Amino acid sequence: MNPSAPTPSPSTPAQRPLVLGSTSRYRRELLQRLNLPFEVASPDVDETPLPGEAPIDLAQRLALAKAQAVARQFPQAVVIGSDQVADLAGEPLGKPGNHERAVTQLRRMRGQTVVFQTAVAVVCQDSGFAQTELAQVKVKFRDLSDAEIEHYLRTEQPYDCAGSAKSEGLGIALLSAIENDDPTALVGLPLIRTCSLLQAAGLRLL
Repeated sequence: MNPSAPTPSPSTPAQRPLVLGSTSRYRRELLQRLNLPFEVASPDVDETPLPGEAPIDLAQRLALAKAQAVARQFPQAVVIGSDQVADLAGEPLGKPGNHERAVTQLRRMRGQTVVFQTAVAVVCQDSGFAQTELAQVKVKFRDLSDAEIEHYLRTEQPYDCAGSAKSEGLGIALLSAIENDDPTALVGLPLIRTCSLLQAAGLRLL
C-alpha cells in the first residue's frame, strides 16, 4: 500500500429524498438555486381562511398543512410546504385570479404598507420532524394612478400572485420600499429560512 495515499473516508449515508409540496413555478425556480435534486407534488389543500383568522396565522397553518399533506404521500422524504398571504391592515389578500380583482387589490394597496407573510414548513413523516418558520416582508406601494395600475396588469398579468404584483419583474415599479431579512421571501419561498429548516431535518446543503 502506498503510505502517502489518503485514508478512504467512511461512506456518507444517503440523503432522504426532497419533495417540494407546491406547484408554484416561482417556488420551484427558487428551490433550484440550492442545487439539490427534488420532486414536485401538489398538496391539494383548501386555502380558505378560517373565520376571523389573521393573515400571519393563515400563512403558517397552510404552509404546515401543505407539507403534511405531501408528507403523507412521501413518508420517507423531507417535504417543503410554503404559503404567502398579503396582509393589508390585518386583512388577508390572496391571489386575485383575474384582472378585475387585481385592479381592486392594487387600488386598495396604493399608498399603503402591506406585510407579505411568507411561511415555510419542513416535514418528514418518517423521522417525526416538523417545523415552521415565518418571514415578514414590509412593502410600501406608491400612490399609483388608475392608468399605472391598468398598464402594469395588462403588461405582466400577475393574477397568480398574492397582492397582484411581481417584485422580481415590472412590479418593482409599483413600490417605493421593501424591508425584509430574507431576500427571496417576497417571491414566495424564504430561502434563508428554508436552508435552516432543511439542515435541521438532516439534509446536507454544502
